[in-house]
This record gives sequence, C-alpha cells and structure tokens, in this order.
Amino acid sequence: MADDKVNIELTKEEAIVLFEFLGRFNENDDLSRFEDQSEQRVLWDVECILEKELSEPFRADYREIVKKARETVRDEKE
Repeated sequence: MADDKVNIELTKEEAIVLFEFLGRFNENDDLSRFEDQSEQRVLWDVECILEKELSEPFRADYREIVKKARETVRDEKE
C-alpha cells in the first residue's frame, strides 16, 4: 500500500507567513467558518507542525522576522 502522507515544501519565509496567519486564524473560535470540525483540526495540526519546525517564533525579533518574510513572499512590493 502506498504511503498515505502528502509532503508540501515551503520556503522558510512561506512557513513563517503561514504560521503567523494560522496563529491568528486559529485564535478565533468562530466555528461558522468551517463546514466540518475536521477542517479546524487540520489547521490546528498544521500550525503545530510549523511550530515544531520553526525556531523564529521564539526569538525576540520575531515581529521583524515576520515583516521581512512577508516582504519576501508577497507578489507586490511596497
């Protein structure tokens, strides 16, 4: 049987931006955004995976790291 996992590769900057977004998104308990609780569970799980992989959220200069990551990832430069 084939492996039931899917691997997704992100740059460090993409992972930081996604982690920051998920952190804010998952703080809100508005369950009406979800069609099924499993969707919420997956977002929590992805946030936890990123938290284990990233050291940046625990650094004192995290706000600056997020700012630079967003600048790198966004399509339009400000």
